[in-house]
Amino acid sequence: MIRFIRLAAAVVAGLAMWAAFPPSNLWFLAVVSLGLLTVVLGAGAPRVRDGAVAGLLFGLGFFVPLLPWIGEYVGPLPWLALAGVLAAYTALLGVIATVSMRLPIPPLWFALSWILVETLRSVFPFGGFPWGRTAFSQADGPLLPLASLAGATGLSFGVALFGSSVAWVFVVGVRAWRRGPKPSSEDPRALSAGVIAAVVTVLLALTAPLLAIAVTPTSLDRVLSPTTARAAIVQGNVPRLGLEFNAQRRAVLDYHVRETRRLAEDIAQGRTPAPDFVVWPENASDISPVDNPDAAAEIEAAARAVNAPVVLGTILISSDGNPVNSVLVWDPQQGITDRYDKHIIQPFGEYLPWRGFFRMFSSYADLAGTFEAGSGPSVVRIPTRSGPVIAGVATCWEVAFDRAARASVDEGAQLLIVPTNNATFGRTAMTYQQLAMSQVRAVEHGRTVLVAATSGVSAIVAPDGTITSRSEVFTPAILADKVPLRSERTLATRLGPVPTIILCAAAVVALLVALATHTKFSRNPLRATGTRTDKSKELDE
Repeated sequence: MIRFIRLAAAVVAGLAMWAAFPPSNLWFLAVVSLGLLTVVLGAGAPRVRDGAVAGLLFGLGFFVPLLPWIGEYVGPLPWLALAGVLAAYTALLGVIATVSMRLPIPPLWFALSWILVETLRSVFPFGGFPWGRTAFSQADGPLLPLASLAGATGLSFGVALFGSSVAWVFVVGVRAWRRGPKPSSEDPRALSAGVIAAVVTVLLALTAPLLAIAVTPTSLDRVLSPTTARAAIVQGNVPRLGLEFNAQRRAVLDYHVRETRRLAEDIAQGRTPAPDFVVWPENASDISPVDNPDAAAEIEAAARAVNAPVVLGTILISSDGNPVNSVLVWDPQQGITDRYDKHIIQPFGEYLPWRGFFRMFSSYADLAGTFEAGSGPSVVRIPTRSGPVIAGVATCWEVAFDRAARASVDEGAQLLIVPTNNATFGRTAMTYQQLAMSQVRAVEHGRTVLVAATSGVSAIVAPDGTITSRSEVFTPAILADKVPLRSERTLATRLGPVPTIILCAAAVVALLVALATHTKFSRNPLRATGTRTDKSKELDE
């Protein structure tokens, strides 16, 4: 009966984690989820195999409802297969956490185990799948400022530590209540550790903005009164949603030109201030303006109409004959002045690893592209009337990866641009989940993020993570505003991958220590003398 309750609770915890993400945005359920999972894997010293099964069920409860957009137009097999692979990672979490939590201060080792496994799935295989990282559920939560101190990893760790600490305080309290007046030397220490960890996490989140200012080499005045530029985002929309969104490639380009001309009319009528630059989304012109003079003429006419550079997503051809997902800066007087080629390309979308193998499982395999990853700078320089604006670019898939935005800021990006094409995923939760990532990146690096989507949702995200304006899905839209340009680097930017390395190393050390001193895989933990605890005997019975 206890085992059944444990496994059922793991499924509930997974569903709670899913509900923490967009479109539900119930951020507090991530704390509840990880707290409940802590109890499932730690209370009563479960066997390792039970921890693995509980972790697997948690993963299925989380990833299956999180990722149906993957199968929106290709059927359920890729969606369910990916969810199953990701659930295998949480099964590994169940093993690691079950063992590590037998050490003193269980909440700490649970949080470290969570980060270790979350990091592993974010880098392996095929470059990893960071979608569904805990940090990305906190775009509207009070712990979000932690991202400015230790990045997305630090934010995930804060959520995990807070949830597990609160849950463990509850477990210790229940134990003390059930024990009655019988004294225990372990409960006070465990209770104190849980309370301290929870309080420290909350205090760090509350003071993160002040701490970020204190450790950033700039004055408070400059943070409050930064240099600004006027930006405009054009969401031209597409003729249709789905995998064939660009079947009418010229229509997509024409839509964005049309909306840009509408922006020019608003400027001429005084309804909108003239922008310093305009951002179009990924795939705004899948007709290469480098190879097609008619597309180039359309883009140049649009740039001249608004008298400002247009930053646009397009498809170019490399010297090897492969397509490259690129972003061009098109100046109305000078033409193309800068270019960014997407560095992190999406497996099973922009390219297909092991093509011959995966072709056996789905007829849609050959729809995957043969794109080539780009190299070179992660920023583009946009010429404006008041001087160049240095913009970091993270195209669509790249925003999920820590290194993409960080590389841009390290190279001097004053703001971040996320050109994206969500038309291939229809009206699913994917676009909102991706927008949440942009909110976390804004806080992590202290930069405005301009999200430009073909069919929505486009948005302007302030450096504190708030969305100042946004569009609707599958509708033309223009967003325009004055945005800050910043050159300071947050502590998270300067630390880079260091917090991730330290936390993962600590998790590995804790696991090794627990294996060496506290565990047998087929039995409950042993005392130092080798005899089992009375509590363990009760649970087995």
